[in-house]
Amino acid sequence: MTMKPKARRFRIKRATSAETSAPGPAATPQRAAPPTATAAPVEEDGFGDAPFPTARAAQTPGKADTAAEQGPGMAAEIDAIRNEGLTARQLRMARRLAAKHGLAPTSDFDAVRLLRKNGIDPFQRANMLELVVPEPKAEPAPNPGVRVPGTEISTEVADPAARRAREILEMQRDIARRRRRRMAALVARLAVFVALPTLVAGWYFFAVATPMYATKSEFVIQQADGPAGGGLGGLLAGTGMATSQDSKIVQSYLGSREAMLRLDTDLGFRAHFSDPEIDPLQRLSPTATNEAAYKLYRRYVKIGFDPTEGNIRMEVSAATPELSAAFSRALIGYAEEQVDNLTQRLRANQMEDARQVFNDAEAKMVAAQEKVLALQEQLGVLDPASETSALMGQISNFETQLAEKRLQLQQLLDNPAPNQARVSGTRGDIARLESLIADLRSQLTESSAGSGSLASVSGQLRMAEVDLETRTMMMQESLQALEASRTEANRQVRYLSLGVNPVPPDEPTYPRAFENTLLAALVFAGIYLMISLTASILREQVSG
Repeated sequence: MTMKPKARRFRIKRATSAETSAPGPAATPQRAAPPTATAAPVEEDGFGDAPFPTARAAQTPGKADTAAEQGPGMAAEIDAIRNEGLTARQLRMARRLAAKHGLAPTSDFDAVRLLRKNGIDPFQRANMLELVVPEPKAEPAPNPGVRVPGTEISTEVADPAARRAREILEMQRDIARRRRRRMAALVARLAVFVALPTLVAGWYFFAVATPMYATKSEFVIQQADGPAGGGLGGLLAGTGMATSQDSKIVQSYLGSREAMLRLDTDLGFRAHFSDPEIDPLQRLSPTATNEAAYKLYRRYVKIGFDPTEGNIRMEVSAATPELSAAFSRALIGYAEEQVDNLTQRLRANQMEDARQVFNDAEAKMVAAQEKVLALQEQLGVLDPASETSALMGQISNFETQLAEKRLQLQQLLDNPAPNQARVSGTRGDIARLESLIADLRSQLTESSAGSGSLASVSGQLRMAEVDLETRTMMMQESLQALEASRTEANRQVRYLSLGVNPVPPDEPTYPRAFENTLLAALVFAGIYLMISLTASILREQVSG
């Protein structure tokens, strides 16, 4: 770091009493009388009548008289100079410049007047710098007076203001040299670390880089419309949030190594970018590994997902527009296959389980129905309930007839001389009715040979019929579940809908030469700035 020089304060001592009594702002200038024999005595300085070694020859009285006896316009000129509002520093500089040019002013304002009269601008920078130029030593005039032998006063000792001004000038020149040197070093560093790399980058982008054609496409994953559900699922149905997970999965798949290998197998991705016509920085080596090819694939296949709209945007670059569009269409086909496979397993499992439950219910219902039919064939009864009701009707009818016959028998026996033939016939009818009713009741409760009773047959058939009804109801429920699973499976199907079809461009998309060159300049400038700041901080820490 360069520290500013600290200048010491100084005052110029006036040589004559006329200079020390310079008129103030309100006073009028007076002409100094020429030195005469009656002047005030001067204090002896040890040098006698010999002049000061660095002092200039005093003006002859004739010249002073001439300057003092000039026209009456001098006072007006001095008043005009006083009204200019000059500072004390400017007046001192004018006095020194007048002394340098051999003029004998009577005051600071008179010095300005005399300099201007001689065509010299006392406040011009060049004239002010001339004051610090060292002057040759004046040869001392022979002086018969008293003087110390071997004593010589140098200019530096006699004029400390000139010495100080010279030192300041040297420091200013040194500072200027340092600034020029540092500026030149800064320009050189900027040229080496910023300008030269930027020129190389611009030359590459404008003259060497192979033009690339980018094909842009946009598609969305949609879900089949189903019955509106309640809650949050019903609110999100039909929006991009419902299929955001599927969209992210498809995005990850398109940016994976599997998609790159399929694209290489189908359309020769690696062979295209290994073409010698492509510049070396973008070219893929023929012996490159899959990792190198995948890095190049991630560079030229850009896939983005918009979560607000649910759209997937894809940009595929290639050296020819036709191949770029072909790559894009192939990747869209891969995405559609992936979308179809997302829910295929889930849908297959749902349908398989529902179909298996339905088949089991149907088989059990058929078995129950066959059992009912076998019992009917084995027992010879079509409907146990109707058979039982028929037998009960017959028994009820015969019991009614039996009651009538008993009443008739009682009526016959109440006669004093009953008719024995009629009594015997009535008793025979009663016996036959009782036997018939007993036989009918025995058919309801007792088992016949190999078939069982009607009650047992009725119970077996009733149980078989109940089982048949249960199996039928279960089969109906499983059929409804199967239809619901089919509907849910259809609703879970995903569809890939193209919003922007891949159309090959007719002009190169990359490289953007001007933008890339400007970006390179900014990057190099930022790197240089960071390095320079770090170096400055480290240097400050070390020096501190």
